Amino acid sequence: MRSGAGRGARVRLALGLAVLGALAAAALAAPLAQHWLGHDPFAPDLFRRFAPPSAEHPLGTDDLGRDLLLRLLHGARVSLTVGVAAALAATLLGTAAGLFAAWRGGLADAVLMRIADGLLALPALPLLVVLAAVDPARIGLPRGEAATDILRIVVILALFGWVGVARLARAAALSVLARDYVRAARALGAGEARVVLRHVLPNILGPVTVATALAVAGAILAESTLSFLGLGIQPPAPSWGNMLANAQEMVFSAPLAAAWPGLAILLAVAGCTLVADGVRGRG
Repeated sequence: MRSGAGRGARVRLALGLAVLGALAAAALAAPLAQHWLGHDPFAPDLFRRFAPPSAEHPLGTDDLGRDLLLRLLHGARVSLTVGVAAALAATLLGTAAGLFAAWRGGLADAVLMRIADGLLALPALPLLVVLAAVDPARIGLPRGEAATDILRIVVILALFGWVGVARLARAAALSVLARDYVRAARALGAGEARVVLRHVLPNILGPVTVATALAVAGAILAESTLSFLGLGIQPPAPSWGNMLANAQEMVFSAPLAAAWPGLAILLAVAGCTLVADGVRGRG
């Protein structure tokens, strides 16, 4: 039974990595595809509105005559960048906070965990919407640039995404710190930094990796939601969320314009979930 479960976990992990690897490769290939097809995915061409799939436009065109395949690939670059960057930032911040709380205990632990509890008690989506609606110029960032929108969303998602990782890292670290080999290392004179970095951190990487994979999926969904609401990545820069927003009024007249970005989001989230499930099963 254990070997069967282990094989199933390996299959899920491999399948998830394959899906995410394919999406990442497609995103990296966006400039090559643009050069090969010879279209500008950012420039409207009203004479080619809603063109059906063809050799010239493999997935057809949108309501402004822009190539759907190229916009989907460029949108993958934005959506995956936001998902991975926000998840990594949240993981680093949450792991550091959780480790510090478990190691120091006492007042530091109480303060950090009460802050985490307070953030968990807040309604996440309304807060994300409010923060995303803040004018970038008010905080010294240029307006209307994709890099500004990406940085703004990554910071917002990281500020709220670290809480779950911190609680998970703290619980795992407390369990490891109570183990006999950690007590033995301290008895032999190992410093606290060595204990944390050599004995605690490597033994909590499993659950933290699972949380990171799920955080990538959550960040992709959050970015898509904000962009769908018009508060995330702003046109003409494509993301899967604003492609869905542009296509929402044409679901029946041009269903492919909504189907492709929706399918891309589904594949990305499914890939992250499979990776998390596979890592958890192997642990």
